[in-house]
Amino acid sequence: MTGEEAALSVSVFQRRNGFTLDVAFESDSPLTALFGPSGSGKTSVLNMIAGVSRPERGRIVVAGHVLTDTAKRIFVPPHRRRIGFVFQDAQLFPHLTVEQNIKFGRWFRRAEGHALPLDVIIEVLGIGHLLKRRPATLSGGEKHRVALARALLSSPRILLMDEPLAGLDDARRMEIMNLIERVRDEFAVPIVFVTHNLEEVRRLASRVIRIVDGHVVATGSPSDVFGT
Repeated sequence: MTGEEAALSVSVFQRRNGFTLDVAFESDSPLTALFGPSGSGKTSVLNMIAGVSRPERGRIVVAGHVLTDTAKRIFVPPHRRRIGFVFQDAQLFPHLTVEQNIKFGRWFRRAEGHALPLDVIIEVLGIGHLLKRRPATLSGGEKHRVALARALLSSPRILLMDEPLAGLDDARRMEIMNLIERVRDEFAVPIVFVTHNLEEVRRLASRVIRIVDGHVVATGSPSDVFGT
């Protein structure tokens, strides 16, 4: 993975309901953690990268592609951004099988370049035995695996994860952290990971953007930001 492929540049400003979000950072890291307490603005930043919401002012560039630039009136709609988004609750379609849920990601795949093969994704994530089941029959960890597979099949430029380990027991958290490491290392898809858990940051991230009250207060490696 080259620096150009992984490059992420974010500079956004938004004032809403008495809360001011004023965040700017860059990262070439395989996994960038947005770290901070609840309500600090982490998920708002993620939503702006995804195109779910628009900043009042700002510019967002992913892998050399300008997705948002308010000064130039550029705003690429979410379905054209080639961004994989894994939510905390997985958000699978309950009426579809696991296989159908995963294949839904193909709707957002780019036409050019090399897409990630479905069979490889299924093998790496260890979900081949789940394909005919429905989401209601899956455990929390299994749902996250399926959500990751769907996101990866869309062949994303970047993968956004919004507290995917929240609400899981220790065994499931370790399972999903192992999975995230495999996705990071084997698929070479840059990840932006939102969390307020220091253990997750130290294990998974190579760059940390620490956000407090809508502002970046520190950036760097986990040891730079938190010490040894």
